[in-house]
Amino acid sequence: MDVTAVRTFLAVVDAGQFQEAAADLSITPQAVSKRVAALERSLGVRLLVRDARGARPTIDGQAFLPHARGLLQAAERAVASVRPGSRALRVDVIGRQLSLAGLLRGFHRIHPDIELDVVTLFDSDAAVAAVRDGTIDATFRAVTMPGSRLPREVAATPVFDEPLHLFTGPGHPYADAPAVTSAQLAGHRIWMPGNAPGTEWAAYYEELAETFGFVVDTVGPDFGIEALLDTIAASTTLATFVSEQTPLVWPAGHDLRRIPLVDPVPVYPHSLIRRTDNPHTSLAALHRHLASAYPGRPESGVWAPSWSRPA
Repeated sequence: MDVTAVRTFLAVVDAGQFQEAAADLSITPQAVSKRVAALERSLGVRLLVRDARGARPTIDGQAFLPHARGLLQAAERAVASVRPGSRALRVDVIGRQLSLAGLLRGFHRIHPDIELDVVTLFDSDAAVAAVRDGTIDATFRAVTMPGSRLPREVAATPVFDEPLHLFTGPGHPYADAPAVTSAQLAGHRIWMPGNAPGTEWAAYYEELAETFGFVVDTVGPDFGIEALLDTIAASTTLATFVSEQTPLVWPAGHDLRRIPLVDPVPVYPHSLIRRTDNPHTSLAALHRHLASAYPGRPESGVWAPSWSRPA
């Protein structure tokens, strides 16, 4: 159905005259008559009658009137849903409980008027493809592929280097250490059952393990964070990694320890990935917010994987 013709019909009904409807729509009275006549032909009924007092809807016009208003409202909502800046900004994060979701919450506190639609895709490949195809506006990811391998229309901007902590139970050899150097990890088992092969986080921890000589143990089903906490709390040999800003709560009896890693500090590199031609004004605001908050990576004192270092 021609939405423009429906809008013209409603303008005539509301104005009560073709002449006034034409003025409201900034078109000629002849154009109004042609649009209404075309709508009547498409419906096979007469919608309006004209007399000395103006124009009024016929009995068919009265039956059509509420549906016409609903149709016009639906059309306006459809346009608004894709108008840049008016729809929710759709952003992917690895997990809603991780630090990246915290970055978005910080942005939302500063910009409470910007609506966010937060989704969780599986890995970097799926997230980059979703950005490229326009099913999401942006994602936070560690970019393991060189810049030349990203799709041409997609850009990645470093926004956050998150330090790692060693996470142990009370019986682990490093449980009471105020800090552990990265070199002291050599020979230790780091249990990470969620390290799925081919993911960006698996690539990160593989290079970290190779650099500092520890073993990443992925044996066993990934039953989630509660099972991991239980196992780490009871073990004298297993430890795992958590990010500095990842919020965790565990039973008091577990007596788990978060121990900073130093000399150098391993950092997990997060980038904001987006299409450079995405016109959403809120995406530009998110990019500016993160760029202004990120101090940049120090030249020394931190470790990051080779694929995240500037060429």
